[in-house]
Amino acid sequence: MKDVLLKKEHFNGFVESLMSSYKVAAPVRRGEKSFAFNYITEAEDICLNHIPTILPPKKYFLPQHETLLEYDTTNGQDMQAFVEMEPMVIIGVHSCDIAGIQCLNHVFMDRPKDYHYQARHDKILLIGYECLRKCDQYASCGLMQTHMPTGGYDLFMTDIGDYYYFSINTFAGKGMIGLFDGFKLADTEAEKILKKIRSDKKKLFKNETDVSLAEIPSIFEWGFDSHVWDRTAEKCLSCGNCTNVCPTCYCFDVKDEPELNLSKGRRVRVWDSCQNETFAIIAGGENFRAKRAQRTRHRFFRKFKYPVQRYGKFFCTGCGRCSRQCMASINLKETISNLKKSWGEI
Repeated sequence: MKDVLLKKEHFNGFVESLMSSYKVAAPVRRGEKSFAFNYITEAEDICLNHIPTILPPKKYFLPQHETLLEYDTTNGQDMQAFVEMEPMVIIGVHSCDIAGIQCLNHVFMDRPKDYHYQARHDKILLIGYECLRKCDQYASCGLMQTHMPTGGYDLFMTDIGDYYYFSINTFAGKGMIGLFDGFKLADTEAEKILKKIRSDKKKLFKNETDVSLAEIPSIFEWGFDSHVWDRTAEKCLSCGNCTNVCPTCYCFDVKDEPELNLSKGRRVRVWDSCQNETFAIIAGGENFRAKRAQRTRHRFFRKFKYPVQRYGKFFCTGCGRCSRQCMASINLKETISNLKKSWGEI
């Protein structure tokens, strides 16, 4: 499928054409340095040049509160699966967040498949937006190599001056382009500009740490008993902010909510966090991660070791949200660096 160009002055018209067929979510400003993905009613509200939003777009794929099924015995009905989801488009998704969605796809589309997740996934179209500069001091997309688009989107936008360059990745993406007549085919000159932008970007997005990506598996293989976890836990508040804002954290709890007459009710899925003290309590009151250091270590191993063993990929996307939102100023990059430096401490 041939890539296309859109004059910047026509972008709002394209968004309005999407809004006529889909619910549309996009990053909007929530403060001087704060942004959030929200459903929009005006194209002018979109803020494409943003640092990572407070919550990642995973909130549309895996909502914080999601009804899984409902029942009503007064009508003789058994439990019925429930999926409430309209077709939607998410605009302005950074490559690190697209990488996060790909991680969730591995988890929820692995056997046994999560059909609620799949139903939502199949109704969501993604339009990525290319970062041309680093977000801030918290990001580590250079280390994690998530700064370049590598698939997982329907369309991907790059600012090349007077135009946005749209890379078309799926037939659904091509369908979105067909809703608006302001596009034109990308010419050789535009392709050269895109190539130059990507070349310059590789020079800018360097590894932000003294740890190489290739070293991480060995560091975590060795670091299970490192004193780094105790030192980090001394600062940790176990608030769960880091897991709530992470694009690849997916722990949840399932609760039944019957009405008072017990004849009606629903089953809901809600976000949970491995950083909560009660998370690992099992029958009999045993807690196999009672210590804060154990929970802190577990979170890092869920990004840099366990998914590598299971899926062959890291589940950290380098977005920096966990460090950016941490009330105790625990920095992921510093923790990994300290883990490397502590080699031989045990």
